[in-house]
Amino acid sequence: MQKLLFLFACFFSCLASAQETFVISGTITDAASNETLIGVNVLVPSESTGVVTNEYGFFSIKLPEGTYDIQISYLGYQTISRQINLNQNTSVTFEMTEASENLEEVVISDDIERIDIESPAMSVNKLSINTIQKLPVVFGEVDIVKSLLLLPGVSNAGEGSSGFNVRGGAADQNLILLDEATIFNSSHLFGFFSVFNPDAIKDLKLYKGGIPAKYGGRVSSVLDIYQRDGNSKEFKAQGGIGIISSRLLAEGPIVKDKGSFLIGGRSSYAHLFLKLTDNENSAYFYDLNTKLNYRIDAKNKLLFSGYFGRDVFNISENFENTYGNTVFNLRWNRLNSDNLFSNLSLIYSDYYYGLKLNFVQFNWDSGIKNINLKYDFNHYLNDQFQLKYGLHSTYYIFNPGEIIPTGEDSGINYLKLNNKYALENALYFSVEHDISDKITAEYGARLSSFLRLGQDELNIYEDDLPVVYNEAQDIYSEATPIGVRSDSRSKIIESFLNIEPRFSISYKINRNQSVKGSYNRMTQYLHLISNTSSPTPTDVWTPSGPYIEPQILDQVAVGYFRNIDNGAFSLEVESFYKKIQNRIDYLNGANLIANNAIETAILNGRARAYGLEVLLKKNTGKFTGWFAYTLSRSEQQTPGRTPNESGINNGEWYNTNFDKTHDLSLTTSYDLNKKWQFNANFVFQTGLATTYPNGRYEYMDLSVPVYSNRNSNRLPSYHRMDLSATFTPNKKGNKSYESSWNFGIYNIYNRKNAYSISFRENLDTQRNEAVKLSLFGIIPSVTYNFKF
Repeated sequence: MQKLLFLFACFFSCLASAQETFVISGTITDAASNETLIGVNVLVPSESTGVVTNEYGFFSIKLPEGTYDIQISYLGYQTISRQINLNQNTSVTFEMTEASENLEEVVISDDIERIDIESPAMSVNKLSINTIQKLPVVFGEVDIVKSLLLLPGVSNAGEGSSGFNVRGGAADQNLILLDEATIFNSSHLFGFFSVFNPDAIKDLKLYKGGIPAKYGGRVSSVLDIYQRDGNSKEFKAQGGIGIISSRLLAEGPIVKDKGSFLIGGRSSYAHLFLKLTDNENSAYFYDLNTKLNYRIDAKNKLLFSGYFGRDVFNISENFENTYGNTVFNLRWNRLNSDNLFSNLSLIYSDYYYGLKLNFVQFNWDSGIKNINLKYDFNHYLNDQFQLKYGLHSTYYIFNPGEIIPTGEDSGINYLKLNNKYALENALYFSVEHDISDKITAEYGARLSSFLRLGQDELNIYEDDLPVVYNEAQDIYSEATPIGVRSDSRSKIIESFLNIEPRFSISYKINRNQSVKGSYNRMTQYLHLISNTSSPTPTDVWTPSGPYIEPQILDQVAVGYFRNIDNGAFSLEVESFYKKIQNRIDYLNGANLIANNAIETAILNGRARAYGLEVLLKKNTGKFTGWFAYTLSRSEQQTPGRTPNESGINNGEWYNTNFDKTHDLSLTTSYDLNKKWQFNANFVFQTGLATTYPNGRYEYMDLSVPVYSNRNSNRLPSYHRMDLSATFTPNKKGNKSYESSWNFGIYNIYNRKNAYSISFRENLDTQRNEAVKLSLFGIIPSVTYNFKF
């Protein structure tokens, strides 16, 4: 297959000019730390061409023989201009120096902005770590995921909820990668914080549409996050102390200019203060990030990265909940030639969820593990063609749950739900193609397969229907198995094969305007079994297989992009439509906890979402920020399997749990002087869809509520305003120690936003009443940050 792809590459290479050409290739790093830089613009103005560095800081440009002025530009760094006489293949390393602290002094040239306009990439959001660290957040803890919620098309299920929703998709439809390893739960403390330590993060991108062929396995979005490599020149440390948690990160050389290490940790400690009171409950988290890299020679580099995180929730020593992620990745970067870069990765990922129920004397363990092998290639054919291709293979082990008695008097029997096993493979290729001076495109495809492997016990149902329908009562219920089959791990009991085409195109109207369009098909073979609007640690992942079909997405998007006043402002307007086949839905009253036959609680349906997104940004000057607005609809439908069945919600479309008609945010930053910076954001969202009772009846002295159609009601609208100020003292002498104080106020006007509304009978009045639950009011915070 690799030979076939190489021949494909040669075919395109033959289309290049017959004039003798040579390659300029190399790596771009930070001069102070030797950290590789992602997304740096490498421009050749005289040829009106250029590339950006990949996720490992590598670039390659093929040009005719001659003398060229090369321009290296990256926001926050001083621009480099260098003349190169190209008469042979040339390898260079550029070291970039950070620019002045004043943002308005950073020069953004027309050429840099034109690259963004010409690129076919769309529906992609990128926030710098510097921007994220300035935003006001709850409890003063810098949070990458909550920062993404200020962008168009991104939302969540409310305060204190875990995960995030993209363009009307569910939280389990997002692929979250940390150094290429899958993160299955991105939150700490049930959604109050994310698992990502901002000090350890180098780059992040959120793909909402037009997703490149190298990504697969989810149907809504891809959040791709890379950790920093570590400083290979000198030892450095940084951290922060807040009212809820603190963090510390250290980095330095293993072998100067050749190898480095990075290690960082975070921990919350609010539970320690509870021990000073009579409160016997506690909730806390801790995590650890690590990265090692070593440059073997000019062509080979090894990297090892890891993450370990745990949350602990304890109630009076009778109930203890522990959950978290463990990931490791060993990578080998190799420069096979001046225009061929490869990366081989071996990845291990483990999400664990455990309960200790001391009052009934048993433990509960569950989780999901995978081992992933990736081999990716970047092939820079010439200045019009760049080919990317690779092979991915992932082996999964699903542990739905295990009950372990812990005492002789527990009265609980040992129970092990059946482990499930699967193998997912993919082969992909994509081409970045400059068709003309005005048209650029990225196109390709991904061939994915999913093999469900044998397990100890698998139920067999009559007519292969695990859910039965009672037409007289109009009720769906669990089917009774008629038998059980057992298969070895090596046997394939179900297989799926899907072709996933991807296509994006950009038409440049002029130097500052373009229109873009994209189409992508994606397949998701894993499902998160949860009937709540926000994922919880008790939710269980299950693979496609007998009775459960993979989700298949088709999405189209079109957009208009414009740079205004030489890049001082930018405008992005996008509209999208997507539909999803085989989106699972749950029977009314479905039992999802410790269910060894989850297929008896679900039906396959479909979903759709469509909307309009607007992002207006001010990029330069003392006053910067952005305005984001999304108008959208997200719906789901589960019709009957036959004309006689009613389906879920009478087979009618209904709003999903995360549908929000209007989602608006305004984010601003003002640099008063070198010491003080002020930030603010305002958020308004339509209330989440929910189901209220619309009547009641009396039965044997009981008041029984009657509910309206599924998700036909809404919670009250959500809105709040946050403020923060950052004070940076002057350095004393030539000391390398830097510090700053961040003062924040979350929800400054103390809005009591509804997390949920429940209904109960008032015992005094004997009447039903609605009760609103709110999590947060106004929350002040103080964080001390330092670096040396």
